[in-house]
Amino acid sequence: MDNSNEGGNANDGKAGPGRHHEQIRALYEEHHRALVAFLHSRLSSSADAQEVAQEVYVRLLALDDLSHLDSPKAFLFRIAANLSLDHLRKRAVRAAAPVDPDDNDWHVTSVPEQHASAVQQWKVVQQALRELPAKTSRAFVMHVIEGRDFSVIAQSMKLSERMVRYHVGNAMAHCRERIEAEVP
Repeated sequence: MDNSNEGGNANDGKAGPGRHHEQIRALYEEHHRALVAFLHSRLSSSADAQEVAQEVYVRLLALDDLSHLDSPKAFLFRIAANLSLDHLRKRAVRAAAPVDPDDNDWHVTSVPEQHASAVQQWKVVQQALRELPAKTSRAFVMHVIEGRDFSVIAQSMKLSERMVRYHVGNAMAHCRERIEAEVP
């Protein structure tokens, strides 16, 4: 339990929104560059990476408190992974539906079609992971899907953090390549 507020009221200056914003600021300062790099590797766009990173912090600010999280960094990157996947899905939907500027009957792809697209992308990712060496696939799953820190994965797999980052990066690049090959 955090004793920094011992003897104080839960509503004084050290708890509540001020403390929450401080937690977010600390996460931003410590992980923003890595987060944007992670998103850039997934989205292949600096502008999209910055936009999604901003959305990650907006989502965190919307939460009441982060103190209940075992690993705020893992949570930060899990939100980023989820939002980047959403962003890629939207990008694929936009790319699949050609827009004629003279056509006034624009439409948005229906939810069932979006779901089908997401299911297809997930199948492509699963197949791509099966094509990779076991260590590479395992490191990717542990980091991206399970949200584990590189240090925890390194310990579990008896590898250096640098090697884990290498495996995860290779897996991301491979999965991205397979997904892009599937998009018409």
